[in-house]
Amino acid sequence: MTDPTKIGLKETGCITGYHAHVYFDADTVEQALVLCQRAAEIFGVKMGRVHDKLVGPHPMWSCQLAADPEQFAQLLPWLALNRDGLIVFAHPETGDELADHRDHGIWLGTGLELDLSLFA
Repeated sequence: MTDPTKIGLKETGCITGYHAHVYFDADTVEQALVLCQRAAEIFGVKMGRVHDKLVGPHPMWSCQLAADPEQFAQLLPWLALNRDGLIVFAHPETGDELADHRDHGIWLGTGLELDLSLFA
């Protein structure tokens, strides 16, 4: 068993915010729009554009919710309970986009493969 005092733990102080990407398709675009709008209203998070095309590393159409660490602590459990089958990918913002997406991501629902080539 690994001695916990010997593990190189990372400090969370380097996290400046979080992004939660709500994924959808043509059949669920309205559901995603309502979910994102409600999240923005309830938690005061910033709602990005509703993209009906692939953007960045994301394998589906998406809408981004940007949250500070305090907002995210409330947003993530709410999304877990209210996503109603939509897939959500969330990640911290530490300044290392590759690690944030590849190593530190959180999936609600089925995890999908991201296109990380743009971070290379």
